[in-house]
Amino acid sequence: MSMTGIEVFDATLQKTNEWLDDIADELALENRHAAYAALRATLHALRDRLVLEEAVHLGAQLPMLVRGFYYEAWRALPEPVKMHREEFLLRLEEELTGKSTVKLNSEAVVRAVFQLLSRRISKGQIEQVEKSLPKDLRDLWPVSIAF
Repeated sequence: MSMTGIEVFDATLQKTNEWLDDIADELALENRHAAYAALRATLHALRDRLVLEEAVHLGAQLPMLVRGFYYEAWRALPEPVKMHREEFLLRLEEELTGKSTVKLNSEAVVRAVFQLLSRRISKGQIEQVEKSLPKDLRDLWPVSIAF
């Protein structure tokens, strides 16, 4: 049965729910809101760390609903925000504060979301994203590619 009566909306709701289920399973969460907060915070930090072109290419491969919160409040900058591992994780912790009733480990969150992206986004796009990150962030991907 259709939830909205509009096929494209139903499809993106289903895909988004699958993504949230994957995150919840990976992090052993019973709270779907916490899975949403984890996905959103990680995508925002990753988006801001990527060069403009890579951020847009990655966004194009996200389900429509996920793409909406990926671009939420985004101000495209000519240069990416330079963040190494600790700064990236701190940014995540700051964005997650108050957004989830569950205390989440920022490194576990990043690893779970990167695992999800590796499974759901084309290999070529993931390689481009990884290539544009510093080594200490690439090390958080499930199988890092040697560059």
